[in-house]
Amino acid sequence: MKKILIIAVALLALQVTAQDQKKERQNKQDRSQKMMNLSAEEAATLQTKKMTLHLDLNESQQAQIKTINLENATKRKAMMAEHKAKKESGEMQKPTQEERLKMANAKLDHKIAMKAKMKTILNEAQYAKWEKAQMQNAKKGNKKGMKKDMHKKKQEQF
Repeated sequence: MKKILIIAVALLALQVTAQDQKKERQNKQDRSQKMMNLSAEEAATLQTKKMTLHLDLNESQQAQIKTINLENATKRKAMMAEHKAKKESGEMQKPTQEERLKMANAKLDHKIAMKAKMKTILNEAQYAKWEKAQMQNAKKGNKKGMKKDMHKKKQEQF
């Protein structure tokens, strides 16, 4: 009788956690959808304001960072539109190993350039704070990637 009760409680706990994860995933999708609906100008302004609050930027720093954010937002919007067009037309294919390498190099080059730009704009304390935030974001991204990989491996087992 005790064993049955323990199993029932375990199944109930599992069900509750699964529902929480589903709600959390839905909230993230809603937020990302709202961000995609913003124009490049709105996204750049929003990101600049967040950085201003986080790094305590002055007026000239805000203006310089806003131009950088606007460039990044327009590039990101263009890439998303291109990706969406390929997906809808059915031309979507998995990238080859060479294409992946090229994309990874481009991404790293962009990060290096961004770091250099930020180093010229921010003072030492602000730059250290910005770099710390970048590292935390990278760790979050790695955790998400690890979860996806683990989920794929579990599904492959079944």
